[in-house]
Parts: sequence; structure tokens; C-alpha cells
Amino acid sequence: MSVDFEVVARPRVAAGKGASRRLRREGLVPGIVYGAHQDPEAVSVLHNELLKHLEQEAFYSHVLDLKVDGKSTKVVLKDLQRHPARPFILHVDFMRVSKDEKLKMVVPLHFLNEESCPGVKMGGQVAHNLTEIEITCLPKDLPEFIGVDMTDLDVGSIVHLSEIQLPAGVELAHAPDPDEPVVVVHGARIGGDEEDEDAEPEV
Repeated sequence: MSVDFEVVARPRVAAGKGASRRLRREGLVPGIVYGAHQDPEAVSVLHNELLKHLEQEAFYSHVLDLKVDGKSTKVVLKDLQRHPARPFILHVDFMRVSKDEKLKMVVPLHFLNEESCPGVKMGGQVAHNLTEIEITCLPKDLPEFIGVDMTDLDVGSIVHLSEIQLPAGVELAHAPDPDEPVVVVHGARIGGDEEDEDAEPEV
């Protein structure tokens, strides 16, 4: 893991919607820490600090160092509640992790060498059918992303879910359809197709 994230939180005593609104007015995000066979713990985090962390993709799929009253706990980000219209975080959920227990996490897919693959060079169009997948692994094996190498993909090539190369210690959480396409290189659009699609049908 190339990045270390430290999140400073404070205990949260008061509960309820009114208390949460007061915290938000003070620039804090109410949150909860749960898991690892311990009681849930109510906390609050500085909104601006959390926003800065969220600007980095790795924050979403990384083991974080959560500090509450100077005590450090290893956690992962499990859920965010965002304001539907404004760039505000309304609530955050952290889950404690144990080095001996596997995690179930959603991690992003990075499509490597896309611009230089033969299919794109020939004018093909790339369709990303999946941009993230759910995996299980021990905390020490949690990847920030899964790379999908497109070096040899030609026009008409498809990478299926079962063909993704996973890092050591990482497994797919569930694969209801192992043949589900992850990325497809379609042929180049022929000029005039868009006009034909918009044309009125003949009677």
C-alpha cells in the first residue's frame, strides 16, 4: 500500500437528528464505527478533512488509521451519505478490521494501456461495462484498484469477469456470471449512422 490515511475523529455523545444537524453546522460529519465484534461507537469527523481524503480514489479502498481521543483503530470506509444537491457529506460509516478476518470490499478497475491497444489505434470504441468489482481478501492484501491490461485487445475483443487477473490473496466476492463482459472494443462507427438513426422511418 503506497498511501497512508489518518482520519482524526472525536467521540459523539448526543444522538438524534437534532444533534446531527448541530454537528453539521459546526463543520463536522456524524459517523459510526462498528465491526470486529465490538460495540458500535459514535464519532464525528471534520467535514473539510474528510472531503480532502475523498478526493483521492485510494481512500475508498484502503485500510485507514482512525484516531479517536489518541487511540488508533484500523478501519475501512463502508458507506457515505451525501447531500442530494450540495457537495456535503451527511454521514459516514467506518468498519473496524482484523488482520485475521477477510474483508468484502468494492474496488475500482483501472484500464491499462487502453489508448495504445490495437483496437483503439484502428479506430475502435471502448465500452467499459464494469468500472468496479467486489472482492474478498485479508486487510493486508487489499488492493487500491484492480488493473485490466488492454495491451493486446483488438477490435471485437472482450475481457470477461473470469479473465481479470487478481492480485495474490484476492478473490471475487461473488460471480453470478463469470462470462459477464468487463470491457469491449467495438468497431469504429461508420459515418452517417447517427443520421440514419434519427431519420424518420419510411411508410
